[in-house]
Amino acid sequence: MRQFDNTMQHADFPLGGIGTGTISLHASGHLKDFQIFNRPSLDVKVPYSFFGMHAQWGDKTDTRVVEAEQFPDFYKGRGYHPITTMGLKRFKASTMCVRYPFAEIDFEDSTLPFGVHMSAFTPFAPMNAEDSGMPAAVFHIDVENRSGCEAQVLLASSMGNIHNYRGSDCFDNVLVSPDCENLAMREADLSGVFMTGHAVPEDDLHYANNAILTPEPDAELLKMWYRGGWYDGIMDFWSKFSKGIIESQDGDDKFSVVGPESCVVGSVGVRKTIAPGERARFTFVLSWYVPNRIRGWFAGDNDGQTMKNYYATQYGDAFQVGRSLIHRLNGLEAASRRFADALYDSSLPESMLDAVASNIAVLRSNTCFRMEDGTFMGWEGSHEQMGSCHGTCTHVWNYAQTVAFLFPELEKSARRNEFLVETNEDGKMTFRAQRRLGMPDWGMYPAADGQFGTIMRAWREWKLSGDRAYLEEIYPSVVCAFEFGLREWDQDGDGVPEARQHNTYDIEFFGPNPLSAVMELGAIKAMAAMAREMGDGERAGKMEELFERAQKRFDELCWQGEFYCQRLENVDQYPYQFGEGCLSDQLLGQTMAYLAGLGRLLSEDRLNSAIRAVYRHNFLTGPERKECLQRLYVAQDEPGLVLCSWPNGGTPRFPFVYSGEVWTGIEYQVATLLLYQGMMEEAEHLVSAVRRRFDGVRRSPWNEMECGFYYARAMASWGLLIAMSGFECDAAHGYLKFAPKQKEGRFFWSMGGAWGRAHFEESRFELRLSQGCLKLKTVSIPGIERIQKLCLNGSERKFDLKVDSISIPEEIELKADDVLRIELK
Repeated sequence: MRQFDNTMQHADFPLGGIGTGTISLHASGHLKDFQIFNRPSLDVKVPYSFFGMHAQWGDKTDTRVVEAEQFPDFYKGRGYHPITTMGLKRFKASTMCVRYPFAEIDFEDSTLPFGVHMSAFTPFAPMNAEDSGMPAAVFHIDVENRSGCEAQVLLASSMGNIHNYRGSDCFDNVLVSPDCENLAMREADLSGVFMTGHAVPEDDLHYANNAILTPEPDAELLKMWYRGGWYDGIMDFWSKFSKGIIESQDGDDKFSVVGPESCVVGSVGVRKTIAPGERARFTFVLSWYVPNRIRGWFAGDNDGQTMKNYYATQYGDAFQVGRSLIHRLNGLEAASRRFADALYDSSLPESMLDAVASNIAVLRSNTCFRMEDGTFMGWEGSHEQMGSCHGTCTHVWNYAQTVAFLFPELEKSARRNEFLVETNEDGKMTFRAQRRLGMPDWGMYPAADGQFGTIMRAWREWKLSGDRAYLEEIYPSVVCAFEFGLREWDQDGDGVPEARQHNTYDIEFFGPNPLSAVMELGAIKAMAAMAREMGDGERAGKMEELFERAQKRFDELCWQGEFYCQRLENVDQYPYQFGEGCLSDQLLGQTMAYLAGLGRLLSEDRLNSAIRAVYRHNFLTGPERKECLQRLYVAQDEPGLVLCSWPNGGTPRFPFVYSGEVWTGIEYQVATLLLYQGMMEEAEHLVSAVRRRFDGVRRSPWNEMECGFYYARAMASWGLLIAMSGFECDAAHGYLKFAPKQKEGRFFWSMGGAWGRAHFEESRFELRLSQGCLKLKTVSIPGIERIQKLCLNGSERKFDLKVDSISIPEEIELKADDVLRIELK
């Protein structure tokens, strides 16, 4: 498990639910980047959001912020604003460890006889997007008394009111409305401060509220700090808190317009007596509610109309969010722990496990959101203050695997939108969704890789979910979209695209090339499989025949002896081509096909040669890398995989834009294919290089950039887990397969609304179900021909041995905590 400390500038762990935005917790314990306003907002700090601790033992006292010292950047025109509390006493050091979705921080200070530990998380449970979509974060602060005498400890959580939040002025003063209201809330099993207001109507984009709650019903509540001028509020609060006082005083709600202090801040305190050698837990929940977002992608879309976030259909305000979380805290935390335990128990190299887990954070960032009806949508990434590249872009989201395997319902909603709303009657699919939001069609020339890839993803969602209604609903449109692709890009009918092909590099390729051709091969195979499933035997037969012709023709046209290349008589006939170059994405369609359960598209020998060539020629250490005249993502001393190289010469005058760049999503998909082809050492070397770059010093481990932060393509990393375990499933037919890359090990798995752990040993296989329900009819694992016994929870069951699997005459239904065991000779 990786460790981060308070000196690492970018060790920022995001807390928040799916589509809710996030608050980042730095390794020092500092709360920052309050990206909770339905748009990216890096460096935004809600005023005075911090945890404070006052302790008294014997004749001694100590008061400090529950954060470690940082190395502040004083290259600022106005210093650190008091809202950051950077001038208050802190711990000397801290260490943070992460087991997603949990961040654990240990604070250290030899001058204080207390051990202080913080555990923070937002609930996260696979297959349950609702419980994983709460706009809130939980903080447990454990204090151990090492003083040798009884101690009184007061922990307080403070936060500013976010109602009608408008950012900051040129002096860093936060712009909030004076028409805010903080309410003290007490119920039988909780208490806290609810922060709301009446400055704007409830359908306004700036309508918002937030809450600080604790499961302690007798907490000490300061619903509103003193509102004077300048910095009177923090001075008044800290002087009282340093004496162990947190309760409100008469007259503390008055307001002066003198100076910048207009923040409306509340605090919740919990006081406990801790015996020597004992520890006490202090729990706080921070929740937020910003229910309205633009009905569209950009300001001004649909004449400024707004719509609700999905979470706003589940809760009425931040208090309801926090109350629900507290009432269900034990169960939600247990489910989240169970997920973390299962995932981190997987037998992946540390770097791969880190990549798989860390990029889940994209799902909770402002890159992703859900509409009122639950439809899942996303940007490509997030700029500092707005989204980056709109429309759940098909040619970028092709790479992402995390959402599909953890929350298939969300991906199915995206496929429904792409095929049923964003695809024209003639089959043209817009690669940037707009119609679903009441806007006109994107109108740009369609993307060949995006459209063919989305057909493969449609099949992936069927395999993972087994949802017959979904398949029947989209099938006619999938057929239409596929036939459009043949007419538009494969005009000579040989199964290899040769016409103008827009793609993920934001340019058009011309002529036969591996990016488009292998994507079409995968789409053909997906169409054949879908047609068979739908009882459309005639179409399935045609697709199978086309696949054989296309595979053969592609080899004839594009194989150059070591890898696949683009065929043009003159590579400079069109700008932005790659010709004889070795393209890192030349086998992207194969990676996607494996992950969708479609199997091999090309000969084993040529797959091995081509992916090995990508690794050999394109994975460069610092000294090997030439100058980069495009966007720079890696330093000269850092290794990385460039998008294309020309090992045999023939570089075009103007090669395709981005060709010399390094994108983590492509590095992950290449590493995934290396694993599928049995090249574990190369895959681990590549992924280790990526994770070393995201070290918390130069970059955040939970925020991978491309065209923006929290870039969706980075969620290709989940494919590493699927490839390592050799997992494949068919939920509709009760089929489950594992073909792990090592003889013994453990792996997280998920399918059909269920998830759990698989454990391999030389003479035994165990499948444990952690959540959901799973029906099994066929199981395939290594060594299945040596099967001796099949047991469910210790009870022996009948089976029939096939060539490489067992069929189960009486379907087995597994529920939570059930164990299926196969004993081998």
